[in-house]
Amino acid sequence: MITTERLRLRPLTETDVNVDWWVRLHADEEVKRFVGGYTREQAAARLRDIQQQWTQRGHGLCAVTLRSTGETIGRCGLHWWEDFGETEIGWTFARAHWGQGYATEAAQAVLAWGFGALELTQITAMIHHGNTASSAVARRLGFTPLREDSVLNRPCTVYALARDDRPSPDRH
Repeated sequence: MITTERLRLRPLTETDVNVDWWVRLHADEEVKRFVGGYTREQAAARLRDIQQQWTQRGHGLCAVTLRSTGETIGRCGLHWWEDFGETEIGWTFARAHWGQGYATEAAQAVLAWGFGALELTQITAMIHHGNTASSAVARRLGFTPLREDSVLNRPCTVYALARDDRPSPDRH
């Protein structure tokens, strides 16, 4: 579990499908536009994959909850892409919680964990074209464009941040 000033991050597991927050999060049209949606069955399969990655690699995506209320407001964490040979950081939050700095706060904590305890040397962020809010978060975190690519059959800009280039958290 990772804790920040306002948030708690815990590993996602397949049991998260039982509370339906994952499906609701991805059902919002603005969220779905960039990360896709899930039926309950697709959500269960995706959450099984995430749980398996935790088991195999020691990292994965996390549920993000508000410390003040316990409400689950999104997800943030690391994902290993075998096709690219890269570890990606990702964040997705319910629209009601956009613009409050939660993505940056959660991602800063995940980056500290990835570069610290996990000893990763580079982390990427694959952001679909048109997702200006996520691009802004990536830039705030110190990421710079690495290449243009395609993820899940959609064009994206792949941003990268090397451990040695990571800005100090107090500069944000």
